Amino acid sequence: MIFRSLLAAAALSLWFVEPSHAEDAQQPQIDTYELLNLFGDVFERVRADYVEQTTDEQLIEAAVNGMLSALDPHSSYLDAKKYEDMKVQTQGTFGGLGIEVTMEAGLVKVVTPIDDTPAFRAGLKPGDFVTHIDGAEVLGMTLAEAVEKMRGRIGSSITLSIRRAEREPFDVSLTREEIKIRSVRSRLEDRVGYIRISSFSEQTDEGVRSEIAKLKKEAPGGLQGLVVDLRNNPGGLLSQAVAVSDDFLEQGEIVSTRTRKPEDTQRFNARPGDIADELPIVVLVNAGTASASEIVAGALQDHGRAILLGTKSFGKGSVQTIIPLVGHGAMRLTTARYYTPSGRSIQAVGIEPDIVVEQAKIETMAAQGLERRESDLRGALDLIESEVEDKTGPAGDAPNAGSANNGPLTPETDYQLVRAIDLVRGLSLFSEKLTQRAQ
Repeated sequence: MIFRSLLAAAALSLWFVEPSHAEDAQQPQIDTYELLNLFGDVFERVRADYVEQTTDEQLIEAAVNGMLSALDPHSSYLDAKKYEDMKVQTQGTFGGLGIEVTMEAGLVKVVTPIDDTPAFRAGLKPGDFVTHIDGAEVLGMTLAEAVEKMRGRIGSSITLSIRRAEREPFDVSLTREEIKIRSVRSRLEDRVGYIRISSFSEQTDEGVRSEIAKLKKEAPGGLQGLVVDLRNNPGGLLSQAVAVSDDFLEQGEIVSTRTRKPEDTQRFNARPGDIADELPIVVLVNAGTASASEIVAGALQDHGRAILLGTKSFGKGSVQTIIPLVGHGAMRLTTARYYTPSGRSIQAVGIEPDIVVEQAKIETMAAQGLERRESDLRGALDLIESEVEDKTGPAGDAPNAGSANNGPLTPETDYQLVRAIDLVRGLSLFSEKLTQRAQ
């Protein structure tokens, strides 16, 4: 049979690549021949007897994808369409729901929703599990199949069944749209610059430089420091992570990548020039901070350039290489691990923040009924009307306590962000005091 003959020829070509050496060197080649023969037997049986008609292309691509996906969660086969989709994503524009996912326990797990997308607006959260897509059970699908089902025509609707910890399963309806990622956003919090990096696409480094330049112009009296928000950032291009790290470092190693071959180790080093002018930096991280964003966080932490605040990161310390396959899409293959400047591998362990701060909702004490005043005490003296006009002395110095805020959680009540901004202000004031003393 033609297919088995080709496999046999391929195996024999492996056999004769090198002249015979020691007998123990020949054994793996014999095993390879036998395994290729096994694959040929299975292929022919499926081709002849499977209950439904299949094509050779379907079977071979499924076998290739199975081989790659069995290696680790990030290796996979990309057919021509998926390869094109991947290239579009790294360019910063793609169609779909705006949700970064992985596969865990046979279900699709949300790594993070991308800012200002259907998934983000629907309230999907990191750690959510998608159990059904338009009623179809996810269990049994590959990650590529599940992603393909979640993508579709712009304007079309889709229903995801979600399982979330400590809550009954629920359905979410979303409308697909063109996802245009603006990977960098910024705003001023008084004199502290806040920079949100949602992913690392081809425009990220340019966006960071542009936003920081804008913040410098807008800050009254100059910037006190920066908060760089990498929470729920799923990563992206290694080159952009290196470039963003370089923006804040004057010198030294940013990251190294190591393969099976020691001679293939690569090291990426910073060039002189800190666009933040050595101002204090606090980097926000959490369980959704993954891959390229962990490279940035690890580099700035190891060099002492920034303080990391939040919770432990995701822990993806591997590098994937996209290898085009002429006429057949491409393969995504894990080819290296990356290491932070101090030599740490964060694979499966993540990066521990310098200051652990769990996310929480901010409420005033009055909202919890815990405040007590003079008027609440039994037997307190009554107000004398003439004292109302007296606004001097201790009575006139009492602060206005304000009212409770029972509204929805807003960026202004982001506990981790508030802590980060306070920390930047404290570091800035401390630095100013040291400078004054030195003079």
